[in-house]
Parts: sequence; structure tokens; C-alpha cells
Amino acid sequence: MTNLTWNTRAPRTGEQNPAPRPARRPPGRRPGSVRARREGWWGLGLVAPFLLLFAAFTAYPLGYALELSFSNWHGAGALRWVGWSNYTYLLSDPGFWDSLGNTGLMWLLIVPAQTLGAVAVASLLTRSRLRFKKALRTVVILPYVTPLAAMAQAFILIFDDHFGLLNRVLGALGGPQIGWLTTTAWAKPAIALFVLWKTSGFALIIMLAAVQGIPPEVYEASALDGAGPVRTFFSVTLPLVRRSVSFFLVISTLGVSQMFLEPFMITKGGPYNSSTTSGLYLYHHISASDLGTGAANSFLLVILVLLLSLVAVRVLRSRED
Repeated sequence: MTNLTWNTRAPRTGEQNPAPRPARRPPGRRPGSVRARREGWWGLGLVAPFLLLFAAFTAYPLGYALELSFSNWHGAGALRWVGWSNYTYLLSDPGFWDSLGNTGLMWLLIVPAQTLGAVAVASLLTRSRLRFKKALRTVVILPYVTPLAAMAQAFILIFDDHFGLLNRVLGALGGPQIGWLTTTAWAKPAIALFVLWKTSGFALIIMLAAVQGIPPEVYEASALDGAGPVRTFFSVTLPLVRRSVSFFLVISTLGVSQMFLEPFMITKGGPYNSSTTSGLYLYHHISASDLGTGAANSFLLVILVLLLSLVAVRVLRSRED
């Protein structure tokens, strides 16, 4: 009977070990199996409602508006392709540039004051020991949740040239009667004041959340270094809420560029189009059924707001970001 011997020596240098067998896949987990395909269909079915809604209410309207911006269409009939004519018309129209200038001036009157004021009030409400904090928060936020139409009517009653409360007070004090809503010099500041009154509550909500997230130890260290309230505000509070400020600048820029109801309800864009914003200028095209020019105007505004938002975020971005 032949004796069997087993070679148990270690492989020499240079010899290759036999390749290990691949691990066996669990049953039902192989690619292309029925279970894997079933899970893939289940996943597609779960995201299908979102995809359908996105295609129906976002992708298709956006694509159609882009096609419309290169066409001449007044609400009936077939689209007539005109190429870049709508864009060249807008870029050569003085009314378009005047509306951008009015919007830019209102941005300067509204956004910087509203941003700094919201951070200052939020810091005051967070760090001070005022007795009426809740009442002050309610007073500031109440105009934001009030319907805009009611606010506009109340504003007109205060700033009207003939029977407004403000001019009556000025007349009783021997002051001049000012055409707050009927002169080119005061129309834009009046609308900016109304927007500040109406929307500052929203800015305060954002800045309150940002300021309350600052650790108290930071303010304690600032006090030990001898920093006063003003130095602490500009050197501690503002840098630490930079991201919230960037976010608010983007959404406020978008809001001012789309401003329509405020000038429409208060001044109707007058006098002499001095308060016609970009949103109101766009409305004039839509109301005249010049839908192709209106679509082109919309895309120009989107590009402009995108560039301004990128610049604002770039300027306010810290080195750590």
C-alpha cells in the first residue's frame, strides 16, 4: 500500500501563492437578480412623484419661458422666432435701465440699514436685560405678518400729500407740506421706508437665531480685553454672524429685484416712472401681452441677481470658509 505524503513546506521566494477563492455572494444579492431589480423599481417609484412634479412645475415652465424669450408671442397663435431681438430691445431701452437704477437705489436705501439694524436689535434683545423684550419682539415682527394691502393703505393715510397724518403734524408745527408720494425726490425714499417697516421683522428673526448661537464666552473675553459695546458689535458680533448676513443679503437682493406690490399699490410707479422697479417694469410687459419681452426681461433679472449674490457671498466669505 502506497504511503501518501503531504508537502507542507512554505513557498520559496518568488513563488506565487494560489489565488484565494472569491467570497460567495449571499443568495438573492447578485447584480441583475430579481430582488435587486425589484429594489431598483421600488426606489424609482418612491422618487417618481417628485420627478413628475419637478418636470411639470419647474423644468417644463423654465424651458418654455426660455423658448418664449426668443420669440414674439402675445398670448394667442403660434410662437414666432425672433432670436435675440427681445434682449437687444431691452438692453437698448432707457426704461429698462431706469428701472434697474430705481431698484439699485432702493436696495441701497433698504438692505444695508435693514441688515445692520436687525443685527443690532437682535444683539440688544439677546444680551441686554430689558423688561419688555417679548413686547418689543412682537412690535417689530407684527408688521411682517400683517397683510401687505392693509399695511399699504395705512401707509398712504400717513404719507398722503393732502390729508396725511404726517403733513398735518408738519403743518401744525409750521413746517412745509411735502409731497411724499407725488414728487420724484421723495417717492423712492417713501417706498423704501414702507419696505423697512414691513419686512424688518423677517430680518430680525434670522439675526436673532444667529446672535443667540454666539457663545457667551466670546463676549466675556471681549469685555476682559476692554472692548466697548460699539467695538464688540463690529469686531465680535458682525464677524460671527457673517454667514447669516450673507444669506439675508442674497434673499433680500432677490426680494428687492422682484419688488412689485409695494410701488404698485403706493405710487403706481410714479411720478414720471421715478419709482418703477424692475418687477413693475416687467409687469408692464406682461399686462401689455408682450410675453416674449417679459420672458427675456425675467432671464436678464435672474442673471443680474445671480451675479450680485455671488459678489456679496464672495465679499463676506471668511478665510475659514
